[in-house]
Amino acid sequence: MAQGLPILVVEDDPHLREAVCDTLELAGLAVVSAPGGEEALKLLEAQSVALVVSDVRMMPMDGIALLKEIRSRFPHLPVVLMTAYAEVDRAVEAMRSGACDFLLKPFEPKALLEHVARYRLPEAMDDDRVVANDPVTRNLFALATRVAQTDTTVLLTGESGVGKEIVARYIHNHSARRSGPFVAINCAAIPDSLLESTLFGYEKGAFTGAQQAQAGKFEQAQNGTLLLDEVTEMPLGLQAKLLRVLQEREVERVGGKKPVALNIRIIATSNRDIADAVAKGVFREDVYYRLNVFPLLIPALRQRREDIVPLAQHFLAEHGGRSGRTGLRLAPSSEDALRSHSWPGNVRELENVMQRAVIFAAGEVVAVDELHLTASLPLPAPPSRGTSPDAPCQASSGLPPDGQKTDTMRDFERERILETLAAMGGSRQRTCERLGIPERTLRYKLQQYRDAGFYKK
Repeated sequence: MAQGLPILVVEDDPHLREAVCDTLELAGLAVVSAPGGEEALKLLEAQSVALVVSDVRMMPMDGIALLKEIRSRFPHLPVVLMTAYAEVDRAVEAMRSGACDFLLKPFEPKALLEHVARYRLPEAMDDDRVVANDPVTRNLFALATRVAQTDTTVLLTGESGVGKEIVARYIHNHSARRSGPFVAINCAAIPDSLLESTLFGYEKGAFTGAQQAQAGKFEQAQNGTLLLDEVTEMPLGLQAKLLRVLQEREVERVGGKKPVALNIRIIATSNRDIADAVAKGVFREDVYYRLNVFPLLIPALRQRREDIVPLAQHFLAEHGGRSGRTGLRLAPSSEDALRSHSWPGNVRELENVMQRAVIFAAGEVVAVDELHLTASLPLPAPPSRGTSPDAPCQASSGLPPDGQKTDTMRDFERERILETLAAMGGSRQRTCERLGIPERTLRYKLQQYRDAGFYKK
């Protein structure tokens, strides 16, 4: 039985199309086909495929035009073009346009199968922690599966809340290093004065208070994966030291003289335009090129709308189960509202909405008004100067500044923060990462709760 993502064969000659499909199916591969470029693009919008094998000479859309459309819409999808010997110049143009390779007609079945084995994306959806119904997301994780088989340095970029750490963990879990440690450090969450010793470790007596030697994050990730989260927030002085680690694959502790050899994979993330950061002089160009070996841009949630409802159902089941409310489901109108929302906070915002829905849902079916989508913005920053700390914080709820609903939202916000803080063992850094809020916001909120008698630490 054919398994995995299918191979798309695009050929306007029905006899040749049938022959190519038969060859692939006899090899145990799943196949779908299209008689032309327009039909192929419609099919790609409807389902994920592992590889496109397309003829060059077709009408009205030829293989080169189809290739350019695929590169624009599905940049990770591999494409192999079939062309006659007399069209080698077109094959060169195809390679420049992003084709993986080309097959010269006539070709033997063995040559076709070798190209398929070399270029097709593997089936990636074997991880129950990954929700990827949208073709864009499936292609992303298929490519992540491929790079996981190597030790290549990976740079993950995308907006805040898109799930960069999820992709990083997926790469680690599908690599030969899966039995080793996965160590993550948020470069934006640790003060500059502590980041160096946290990353590189230190020897006893290296500075005041260094009572004993301590391995840093690099050494802790030995034989595993180190995630440098928000790497563009690292101070320039420390970037120079990072460059040496990337080049030499060895680390020297603060106050130490003996380098320690490293056997790790490095994955870095950023929600910034790194090229712009380089241009502004806040991120070293040489470090950027060392990290940008295999770049992966994670699309925003609004760009992969087929993921929205499945993700919402996943979070609803997860948080509903924790609260003893199994069986919760979304009303059709709620699903429509979720699909229509802009999701500026991406997947993190969607999870927050679903956690809130678990609390507000009166029955087993979550209605639209129980989603409180107008309340789905991230928790607000502390008031600006001149604003009273006791003033109602409308931005956090999106509801009127008075009335029972506002009080309910404030209570929910407080309970959410304190419960998360307790679940994170009191770690403010991990709490901020989990909630997706700045540390200063958390400090401000906790002070409010102390003053009101809700928080004693």
